[in-house]
Amino acid sequence: MTRTAPPPAGHKAGGADERLLRTSPLKKLLGRPELGSVVGAAAVFLFFSIVADSFLRASSLGTVLYAASTIGIMAVPVALLMIGGEFDLSAGVLVTSSALVSSMFSYQMTANVWVGVAVSLLVTLAIGFFNGFMLTRTKLPSFIITLGTFLMLTGLNLGFTKLISGTVSTKTIADMEGFPSAKSLFGVFSVGGVEIKATIVWWVALVALATWILLRTRFGNWIFAVGGGADAARAVGVPVSRTRILLYMGVAFCAWVSGQHLLFSFDVVQSGEGVGNELIYIIAAVIGGCLITGGYGSAIGSAVGAFIFGMTSKGIVYAEWNPDWFKFFLGAMLLLATLLNAWVRKRAEATR
Repeated sequence: MTRTAPPPAGHKAGGADERLLRTSPLKKLLGRPELGSVVGAAAVFLFFSIVADSFLRASSLGTVLYAASTIGIMAVPVALLMIGGEFDLSAGVLVTSSALVSSMFSYQMTANVWVGVAVSLLVTLAIGFFNGFMLTRTKLPSFIITLGTFLMLTGLNLGFTKLISGTVSTKTIADMEGFPSAKSLFGVFSVGGVEIKATIVWWVALVALATWILLRTRFGNWIFAVGGGADAARAVGVPVSRTRILLYMGVAFCAWVSGQHLLFSFDVVQSGEGVGNELIYIIAAVIGGCLITGGYGSAIGSAVGAFIFGMTSKGIVYAEWNPDWFKFFLGAMLLLATLLNAWVRKRAEATR
């Protein structure tokens, strides 16, 4: 959601102070960044409900939610980073890096898997800090900084995995101490005997947390201010460098969560996974209403964007279409959502 500075004291509109005027529900609705994505999600849901007979089954919707959650966990911090005016092209491979560190450290050190999980958290957060620190110190564009990190991590993932395990994948740690408890946290929750994919719970929790941060905290104000204009934000006392570093560390934390899910769901990890996923995270955030230029967007919108991704990826399968068409539909939705979001924003600004 956008933040706008209050009008100058004494500013009048029709004889009354503009700050005291009530805003109509329609104007509030038009001001929501996720409005366009919600409309798009409803259209996609209705479309696949008609063309795919099995789409509305409970098991199918559960699969759609799971697919959405695996993207949504990362789309949330990526959306916050984009609101802050930056990008992270290393987010996709960072997920794989966090899983590889957990797996290889636990296996090679024959330690409790929780030790590997903890080490992975520290390493992943350090990489996020590195991205933010390099951005603030060098003043280079985030595109260049994180592209460099992407290439380095891609090489490290493959190089270290081959060096340690002799293959491009890790050894299984399913029989190691602590694996069942870690799997219950990152793999599958069991509630009343009903199994729920852990990513869905993490996703909902992260969306709620991010929304609270954006709308109810000082740090949320800083994010919008930095994305709206770093120099102006710095002039009024916003700690721009600290905000950017924390945003990158937020991406790293969620990459750690996603990486642990990858590991404890499949026992082993392929070193080449994750390449290209960073673009999907950005697409989900943009479809959800985030502007490429920063300063505008919401965590809820990123969740809706991820849900659209889940519906499309699985809806095509349930409709028994050739899955090769998926990228075409994803690209079309990106363009349509961007145009719709731009129209919604112009309408919102025109009604203020």
